[in-house]
Amino acid sequence: MIAKNKQQMDRLLLTNIGLLVTDNHGKPCLRGEEMAQMEVLHDAWLLVEDGRVKDFGVHSSQCTVQSAQLPADENTAQLNCELNTLNRELCTVDCHGGAVLPSFCDSHTHLVYAGSREGEFVDKIRGLSYAEIARRGGGILNSADRLHAMSEDELYRQAMQRIGEIVRKGTGAVEIKSGYGLNVDDELKMLRVIRRIRDTAPLRVMATFLGAHAVGRGYTQEAYVRLVIDEMIPEVGRQGLADFIDVFCDEGFFTPEETARILEAGAKWGLRPKIHGQELADSGGVEVAVEHGALSVDHLESMTDRDIRLLQPATTPSTIIPTALPGTSFFLNMPFAPGRKIIDAGLPLAIASDYNPGSTPSGDMKFVVSLACIKMRLLPAEAINAATINAAAAMGLSHDYGSLARGKVANFFVTDPLPGIDYIPYAYTQPIIRQVFLAGAAVDL
Repeated sequence: MIAKNKQQMDRLLLTNIGLLVTDNHGKPCLRGEEMAQMEVLHDAWLLVEDGRVKDFGVHSSQCTVQSAQLPADENTAQLNCELNTLNRELCTVDCHGGAVLPSFCDSHTHLVYAGSREGEFVDKIRGLSYAEIARRGGGILNSADRLHAMSEDELYRQAMQRIGEIVRKGTGAVEIKSGYGLNVDDELKMLRVIRRIRDTAPLRVMATFLGAHAVGRGYTQEAYVRLVIDEMIPEVGRQGLADFIDVFCDEGFFTPEETARILEAGAKWGLRPKIHGQELADSGGVEVAVEHGALSVDHLESMTDRDIRLLQPATTPSTIIPTALPGTSFFLNMPFAPGRKIIDAGLPLAIASDYNPGSTPSGDMKFVVSLACIKMRLLPAEAINAATINAAAAMGLSHDYGSLARGKVANFFVTDPLPGIDYIPYAYTQPIIRQVFLAGAAVDL
């Protein structure tokens, strides 16, 4: 099980970096044509201090710094002074020509769940739709039944295995939703597990309350909405268990009117909205996201041109991050969100895994980047930016995560030598990550 590294070096120096992806824009998110911009330094070095990026540059001539061979550039004189005057431990890592990229940020997951649902996978192969499986008691309700029967410790153990999986695949910040409880006690159980993950895992974790994921068994629609508003939200707020609130605003789940009531109740407890919207139908999810200043609106497989216009800066006063989940479209064999249209309209775009047992049992963000290129026609730089800086923005974290900029948290991974950044989505199943560093500490893979 991957856990927080209690031994962090004061300073870490990475040398012989073949390709270093850095932040040359200083913006909280990228939109439109900006998404194709990426600064890549060749033959570079990176200095980390106290878990944050201190400096970086390119090699031009050799000089020795405390037994580490650090090629010099215009920043070297200042760097040499800092390294030699500070009496602090320095750990040097030779990247042997590998690339260094900021860790992926996965802004939409459901990775706390009880067991798998491969039986529904077979049902889909036989022709049943997502909605048909849900009507038969499968889907979200199936996961809720299993979660109810599982102990909190076992739920945590299973979730931490998945955390280890996504960390090894390059993710350094993740949002985790509740939503498989569907009653007060089990929703709180899920959120306690998420808090326990946040306290023990090495990556950054954000928690989202998604009690309105489906109507729990034994409730009418209205009775369940009242339960969420009157009992769940106040208890989540009192215990401080969530950063965000989410609603599945879609056909067969919750209406825009119900969604608005739930979001307004969450706002009273300081829970910022995130919306599941436009997955199964043109359901009004984008409109309610705009009306309530949501941080992101996610899924968008049924997004319309009108939705894109609603998200334009002239229409909405705040930046809402449209977030596509290509893995869901791949696994459910449904249309992909119109990522190319979103970017061409001058909007930001994030991509996330949607890791969950029913519609996307994978948290592999490298594969998500490849799908965004292959199926949504994003350029490699656009897809990587969507999975890093913009995905961090979709969690309100881009001030500290999502890019390698001076002062930001040093979350990154080192790859095998690559011919270029475009190779990452091109080689869509090839494992390329050799080392992972979170907050400047090496993670045992």
